[in-house]
Amino acid sequence: RLPSSATLRALSQPAMALLTDLLNLDLTDSTEKIIAEYIWIGGSGMDLRSKARTLPGPVTDPSKLPKWNYDGSSTGQAPGEDSEVILYPQAIFKDPFRKGNNILVMCDCYTPAGVPIPTNKRYNAAKIFSNPDVAKEEPWYGIEQEYTLLQKDINWPLGWPVGGFPGPQGPYYCSIGADKSFGRDIVDSHYKACLFAGVNISGINGEVMPGQWEFQVGPTVGISAGDQVWVARYLLERITEIAGVVVTFDPKPIPGDWNGAGAHTNYSTESMRKDGGFKVI
Repeated sequence: RLPSSATLRALSQPAMALLTDLLNLDLTDSTEKIIAEYIWIGGSGMDLRSKARTLPGPVTDPSKLPKWNYDGSSTGQAPGEDSEVILYPQAIFKDPFRKGNNILVMCDCYTPAGVPIPTNKRYNAAKIFSNPDVAKEEPWYGIEQEYTLLQKDINWPLGWPVGGFPGPQGPYYCSIGADKSFGRDIVDSHYKACLFAGVNISGINGEVMPGQWEFQVGPTVGISAGDQVWVARYLLERITEIAGVVVTFDPKPIPGDWNGAGAHTNYSTESMRKDGGFKVI
């Protein structure tokens, strides 16, 4: 992992080298302790938050992880006079930034009394997916997440002239070339980070609008589909942070006749996948 481009510009060459060495430091030979990055969905229902804690050793089962808390009044999820929100670990992924035995932990959020807060949509989804009638159908999801990369200081798509527009759509979809494809290093970094983390990412492609891309997650089963898509989004936000670029999942980031961005969802059940499944559909 490298420091962000803005950080690099502000540092001398020796300081840059030392910072890079420290960021890439392998802790496994020095300590059994690991770093766990707890991730949750913020108050908008779309923003992601995270913070890290030290654990005494490697963990592979989320039920073995400690619950944690945070100040919900600072994320729009609790009033100031009663601001504590509790994080319940739900899924573990390998950390592609810290590597080693360090982990990313996807959490959902509850009041101290154990009641899911309003932005916790996972709680009800998990109840549905754990229903025996649902579980036996083994619902598969394939999610096609589109997004747009923006130039940070002006919130204008990557590769677009400042204050202007590129040529008409047509040449950019699945394109190659410096005049048509913008941000591929970010996209490929994200692809590999997802594979390392354990996200079942199945592909990527450039989209219709320049600066717009898509990644696909799946097939994933049941509640894991949501966990994996959210962690994939988290990884993308972290990578664009390092690159000094902004990612937006806005469905229509640029007004006018420019391609929108969605999250197309493909779905099937065991009955649908069997012979005669079209009749079930």
